[in-house]
Amino acid sequence: MSEFPAAVRPASAADSPLTAAVEPAREAAVETAGDAALVGEHLGAAPEPAAGPELGEVVTHTFASTLPGYVGWHWAVTLARVPGADRVTVDEVVLLPGDQAILAPAWVPWHERLRPGDLSVGDVLPSTEDDIRLAPSYTVDDDSAEDPEGRVVASELGLGRERVMSREGRSDAVGRWTAGEFGPAAPMARQAPGPCATCGFYLPLAGSLRQMLGVCGNAYAPADGRAVTADYGCGAHSQATLMPVDDTEVVNSARYDTSGHDVLTD
Repeated sequence: MSEFPAAVRPASAADSPLTAAVEPAREAAVETAGDAALVGEHLGAAPEPAAGPELGEVVTHTFASTLPGYVGWHWAVTLARVPGADRVTVDEVVLLPGDQAILAPAWVPWHERLRPGDLSVGDVLPSTEDDIRLAPSYTVDDDSAEDPEGRVVASELGLGRERVMSREGRSDAVGRWTAGEFGPAAPMARQAPGPCATCGFYLPLAGSLRQMLGVCGNAYAPADGRAVTADYGCGAHSQATLMPVDDTEVVNSARYDTSGHDVLTD
């Protein structure tokens, strides 16, 4: 059974007409529920604050709910009476949760629920206008033409991108890739003979990320085709070459070891 405020109390014969109108309130709850079996016992009535005496009296009756799936909920029926009148009117009938009610989790917008890897074939992920990861191309120096006017014209003609990654978007990408499996803290990087920045297979990115990120072009490396940080590394580093060793002496004639001998006995 749910707990209710202390102001809710059972109705008695000495109460006002609104407080004593338990049956009209129950009928209103049954009409809304659609089945009398879904409205349980009367739990009490409580007066509601009114804007002034001229507006009359307002009382809310509470009934237990037996609606399947609504454990801990209750029916709240609000009744009103105009000053000087005997007629009781129904203002509102609602199903409300109690202290022990089972409630659905708070609604979270889809773009906050989405996680990397959720996008599948055929899905479309639109970006919002206020996405902080993106900015108009003519306001961003990175990955765009040097001439501001040229950027505007290129966008209008469809020769350039309307939006590019903002400073926040690039910073987020750098942080994500740095902390990933192709960042400097990865076990592979800690055992590498050298960082990617000194590797011949390292393809630096353009723009402001050139000094920090690139793409691996070594087919035998675990990061082939992936974005890697400049301080990542692996065993397929271009400088990890085999050093030539001295040629061994080739012996073409037979040789005998005379430093020792075997003792033969009869």
